[in-house]
Parts: sequence; structure tokens; C-alpha cells
Amino acid sequence: MLVDFESLPDESRVWIYQANRSFTEEELNEISQKLDTFITQWTAHGADLQAGYTIEYKRFIIIALDQNRNAATGCSIDASVHFIQQLEQEYVVDLMDKMNVSYKQGEFVAYKSLIDFKQMAKDKAVSKNTIVFNNLVTNKAEFKENWEVPASESWHSRFIK
Repeated sequence: MLVDFESLPDESRVWIYQANRSFTEEELNEISQKLDTFITQWTAHGADLQAGYTIEYKRFIIIALDQNRNAATGCSIDASVHFIQQLEQEYVVDLMDKMNVSYKQGEFVAYKSLIDFKQMAKDKAVSKNTIVFNNLVTNKAEFKENWEVPASESWHSRFIK
């Protein structure tokens, strides 16, 4: 069951998929329609899942699920991963690689491999104050509070001296 992302409770589970590039406006419209269809039909053992999504900065797909209502199962999680993999193929974009880092450079969102980000930290091209996206948050409350944070407040801090 598709619901507005903002209406979901703070303890809702979230999955964050970061793209290695920005989506075009046309792609965003198409992806939103596909997400509407997928989430409307998303179930766990035949029970509707109450979920919503948001797309941030034209490159992050965030899906949230109210697990108080019905929890995700292995099969329903597999279905969502398969859906994201279909988007990757259709739009020739990487959404599943967790070994990349997105961070803000002024108004823009930059995307680098973890190796490049480590080197940038070593070269002082990024600092503890650089705003990074912590895609390891697990629920909506963490997403709201700890997704977009200074590197010093994230797992990225281990690379910045």
C-alpha cells in the first residue's frame, strides 16, 4: 500500500539507494511512476506493505516501510532488490554499490569511489566539516537526523584526520 513518505512513523525501516549520477527530469517522472506501481503491489506473504518513498537531490531513492503494520520478509526484500536492479539496467545507473561516497560540494552532490574519497581526505580536499550522506541509517528518524551530516559525525570520520 503506497502512502506518503512523510506520513510514515519515525521507526519505519529505510533503504537508501544512491545513484552514480543525477537523474533527468524525465527519468525522475518515469522512476516515480514505477515506484508508485511497485509499492502499491508490494506484499509480504500476501499482506500489503505500507510503504512510501522519496527521491532526494535527483539521485537518492529512499524507500520506507512501516514494519509496525506488516514487516518485510526475505521474499519482499528480494522483490525490492530485484526492482532496484531493473531500474539500474533500464537507466544504465549504479544504485546498489555501497563502496561509493556521496558528499556535498557547495550546492552540488559529488560522487566518488571510497578509494578516491580516502585519497581526498588524505589530500585535505575534504574535511571533518564536509557534508556526507550516511546511507547506513536504518529508520526514518535516523534518516531525518543522521543522513546528511558532517563527516566527523559519520562512519566517514575514520578517513579524516
